[in-house]
Amino acid sequence: MSEMFKDLVFENHKTFQYTLAGRPLVVETGKMAQLANGSCLVRYGDTVILACATASAKPRDGIDFLPLSVDFEERLYSVGKIPGGFLKREGRPSEKAILTSRVIDRPIRPLFPKDLRNDICLSMTVLSVEQDNSPEVAAMLGASIALSISDIPWNGPIAGVFMGMCDGELVVNPTEEQSKISTLQLTVAGSREKVVMIEAGAKEVNNDDMFRAIMKAHEEIKGLIGFIDGIVAQVGKPKFAYDSCEVDHEMFDAIAEFAEEDVKVALDTDDKNVRDERLQPIIDAIHEKFDEIYPEQGVMIDECIYKLQKKIVRRWLLDDQKRVDGRRMDQIRPLSAEVGLFPRVHGSGMFTRGQTQVMTIATLGPVGDQQILEGLDNDEFKRYMHHYNMPGYSVGEAKASRSPGRREIGHGALAERSLVPVIPSVEEFPYAIRLVSEVISSNGSTSQASVCGSTLALMDAGVPIKAPVAGISCGLITEGERWMTMIDIQGLEDFFGDMDFKVAGTKKGITSIQMDLKIDGLTPEIIRNALDTTYAARVEIIDDIILKAIPAPRDDVSQYAPKMITTTIHPDKIREVIGSGGKVIQKIVAETGAKIDIEDDGSVFIAAVDKEAGYRALAMINAIAKDPEIGTVYNGTVTRLMTFGCFVEFAPGKEGLVHISKLDKKRVEKVEDVVKVGDVIPVKLIEIDDKGRINLSRKDALPAEE
Repeated sequence: MSEMFKDLVFENHKTFQYTLAGRPLVVETGKMAQLANGSCLVRYGDTVILACATASAKPRDGIDFLPLSVDFEERLYSVGKIPGGFLKREGRPSEKAILTSRVIDRPIRPLFPKDLRNDICLSMTVLSVEQDNSPEVAAMLGASIALSISDIPWNGPIAGVFMGMCDGELVVNPTEEQSKISTLQLTVAGSREKVVMIEAGAKEVNNDDMFRAIMKAHEEIKGLIGFIDGIVAQVGKPKFAYDSCEVDHEMFDAIAEFAEEDVKVALDTDDKNVRDERLQPIIDAIHEKFDEIYPEQGVMIDECIYKLQKKIVRRWLLDDQKRVDGRRMDQIRPLSAEVGLFPRVHGSGMFTRGQTQVMTIATLGPVGDQQILEGLDNDEFKRYMHHYNMPGYSVGEAKASRSPGRREIGHGALAERSLVPVIPSVEEFPYAIRLVSEVISSNGSTSQASVCGSTLALMDAGVPIKAPVAGISCGLITEGERWMTMIDIQGLEDFFGDMDFKVAGTKKGITSIQMDLKIDGLTPEIIRNALDTTYAARVEIIDDIILKAIPAPRDDVSQYAPKMITTTIHPDKIREVIGSGGKVIQKIVAETGAKIDIEDDGSVFIAAVDKEAGYRALAMINAIAKDPEIGTVYNGTVTRLMTFGCFVEFAPGKEGLVHISKLDKKRVEKVEDVVKVGDVIPVKLIEIDDKGRINLSRKDALPAEE
């Protein structure tokens, strides 16, 4: 019977080792997920990722794009947590998981064959996390390795690393402690020859240091590429043949001959509405003529129309130095900025660049309104939040509003990252801050318009930001060795161009970068040019537009914003302020209408639209948390009447006696002649006897007679 059971031997199991930033990187293949086209287990220290790449056998019909999906799958068991909520399982991806998926997607997507239409799915499942070793870096490497060793056609590999800057020194894949003091959070992906993706958050890092960090990252990437090549040499599969969806050249030439001159006339305007109106009858005429010639190839005809427009725009740019709206290559579209648009909101700003228009609304709340995070890292709260909405009407489309997609989440996070370095600390400005950017018109670079609108809204709300931040995008057109960049790309140049290089920052330095590419990478010369070009543009926007609309943050917050009062109590007193079952703090809130948040270290944040109510709450908290002092005047509530006086609760849970002789400045015959139960009266603490009994005086708390 025992012979029926045999140990399973994984004959194709192989292990590969590398040292990345002084820590072991181990890749295992041939053991897990063997039904995927390509899979690998990546161990970076104690961080473990399973990466799988799969592809459909046939192309998807009726589409003109690569159906690629990239999913970074967080599992809370990887950090020893059980999910919150009723279901106790992971639900929709967290914001960070979505952003990580986008970061991995961007360097991988341009390297697939342009005519591939098979469904491609990349799944990176996080199995274990050691905070010093980034699961995002391990996932990007895993995705590249899984694709490279699979039979899926792909022109990789790529690799990626994080870069930090501590005390001016560049650090590859910084540890958690190094990240806390780092002025740079940079992710770079690249092939052996070029940089394919840049994503950065920074604390006003200058162009020279940013460029140096990108180049150092690329040097590290080259070593990783060699490591991946070694894996492919041993276990890589031959790439499968696929049905090409390349445009029919005969069809394209016929359509170009029929409509090219008309399309040129239609495109030659700075008004998107006019352009769309001119193009539609031309597109209709093309379909009317060629649908009969090429039946059931409507998608291919549309692809030819797209390529015809792309050809025209790129030839104008490369050969004639001509932009569709007539601008110079270094010229920004007409700009305007406004603040204080809406009366009841806490702050608002609208930024317009050409036909791109974004209004941002700022809302201030008590610190307790900060967002609670449940993810794989150690961040538990987020005090500053930015959300981005782009409805259909912003691009002239009739479509219903839906919940935010990956693009909206990504653009909101980019704008948020751009402003984080200038947001005052909670000690300087004890508020939770939420910004919402509403894109009301879009013709390119709405994320960077959101950055500018956010600066306006924050300053209008009275948030003492350290410096104004502006954002701008730089485009690129390449042809062989030829290339050229242009500032402030509009929708058409983004659509038909090769790059969208978005940079935000202050006049001092960069606060964020996001680079989207449609080609196989950038050379150092192009990167340097983009950094310098965007710096000059954002300085122009700050000086000529933002600071002219609002020269400095307002001196005070809106009358409709809560007024914040802060104090500190001894942590041992927190229990007394909260009370059994929260009764004490609930009573303070009920009596004053203030909202109160108490941190574990004893920091107390009191928010109230009525500032006087806030100070009443502060007095009640101080009365509980601070030992009563002789000479202090309180407002107390009469709780009991006695023949010899009355007892007054001058703080929740604290009572004292007002003797009948201390009730009034004149003689009092009966206590009832002066007070009754429930009266709120001023009292002065005049004595604490040796038994801890507190004696109060109403007479000494009354104003002096004139």
